[in-house]
Amino acid sequence: MKITLKRTLSIALTASALTGMASLGFAGECRVSEASMAKPGGFPERALTMVVPYGPGGGSGQVAAAMAEAVTGLTSVNINRDHKPGGSGTVGMTAYMSAPADGYTVLEHIDDASSAHALDSSKPNPAVDLIPLVISQVTFSQVYIRSNETRFTDWPSFVAWVQAQDGKATIANVSKEGSMERVIMKFITEASDMQIQQISFDKGAPRYGALLGGQVDALFEQPGDVRNFLDAGNFKPILTVFNERPAAFADVPTHVEMGMDFEPLLRFRGFYVHKDAPADRVDWLKWAFQRAYCEDSYQSL
Repeated sequence: MKITLKRTLSIALTASALTGMASLGFAGECRVSEASMAKPGGFPERALTMVVPYGPGGGSGQVAAAMAEAVTGLTSVNINRDHKPGGSGTVGMTAYMSAPADGYTVLEHIDDASSAHALDSSKPNPAVDLIPLVISQVTFSQVYIRSNETRFTDWPSFVAWVQAQDGKATIANVSKEGSMERVIMKFITEASDMQIQQISFDKGAPRYGALLGGQVDALFEQPGDVRNFLDAGNFKPILTVFNERPAAFADVPTHVEMGMDFEPLLRFRGFYVHKDAPADRVDWLKWAFQRAYCEDSYQSL
């Protein structure tokens, strides 16, 4: 499906609206004061299930594992993670919406669910069909190359090299057209007057392995997802999609500095429950997940 300007604006607005609504559950300042909360009617009396719309090796898998560990450590309630990769999150979303709305199944949702609804109104609308428990991560995107790359070393030389490849240059990205990653990358390529093939990977580990092994020329991703590769010195960021340089990447130029005039779309991950779940169970889940966000085991992620 071709991404028109109207569609990209719709995606951006949908994501922004959802982020704003869901920020009511953002535990960024660890504002939850209650050290404990009584279980409503004994709920939960058994383990919870967490539907994760991506594989265990990527950023979503890492965040889900850390959150599940923190909730269990806090409440002694086990959480079984059910990874359902595919369709840039739509497979997991569909599976979740078909599960009983009894509070025993929660969903890790990322912004791709918003873009999926913006492109196809028949898809679940996260802003209507889900209740946020906590927004566990808000981040920006970057373009990465191998640290030992010699064909180009920074963003200007990368753009010049891509422009000379006559459309044969490649960048690893997620699989579904209309995902937030592909929308942002479309903004970048149009603003930089370059053609680059976006190679689809639905799972994080193969995507990162493709750059590490030289099967692609670059990678579009978020820094937390490739932290291990950054710490090991394997990957090097050459562009940050943000209006100002984050302190951790003070030596990496932003898209604004490189002359690109578009509003960056921040990426987010969070945990949600079905809108029809019993209200008292939703309240307990909000407490558990927001308290878990503040646990050292999660903050050390």
